[in-house]
Amino acid sequence: MTSFYDRHIMPRLIGCACASPAIMKQRAKVVPLATGKVLELGIGGGLNLGFYDAANVASVVGVDPSAELRARAEQAPRPDGLAVDVVEGTAESLPFEAGAFDTVVCTFTLCSVHTPPAALAEARRVLKPGGRFLFCEHGLAPDAGVARWQGRIEPIWKRLAGGCHLTRPIGSSVASAGFKLQDLQSMYLPRTPRVVGWSEWGVATPA
Repeated sequence: MTSFYDRHIMPRLIGCACASPAIMKQRAKVVPLATGKVLELGIGGGLNLGFYDAANVASVVGVDPSAELRARAEQAPRPDGLAVDVVEGTAESLPFEAGAFDTVVCTFTLCSVHTPPAALAEARRVLKPGGRFLFCEHGLAPDAGVARWQGRIEPIWKRLAGGCHLTRPIGSSVASAGFKLQDLQSMYLPRTPRVVGWSEWGVATPA
């Protein structure tokens, strides 16, 4: 049984943090690139929905294990005509056939899944040949001093932020999962503490 904090307080805190101006600007860099049939891993409160181009996207299926966040996603703003289906599930065990999607979108999700390699393997499995994996995440900083502080803070951070990790590598994890990185960019998010502000984003295809 989940606690009152997990059911009512944490989803609101995560929703506020994930809707910060810096993070919303990151979403706007990758989500509009989606085309065809789209799967979104960890759709959360549906913050990405407003960035999809309905002229290029046939449908969006969003997966999330949290009932509270799925309910928020159902009500989230989205372009007119965008078909959206929000379903229960985890990124590590997707209830879809292989090669079912043209695009998989993953934003600020790999930090909190239980097993990132399994989630990335599933993303690769459900992509059609030539499909694209669009990602934008926060994770392990390249600067040793920042990374040390990330390791110190992470145990407490995980408890407060729904299992969110600060020390998970991003681009290298995507490449190790059998993807070819077509584009990879990175920076510290502005007006964000560096321990939570290192971001990497880009486009990958199954290798």
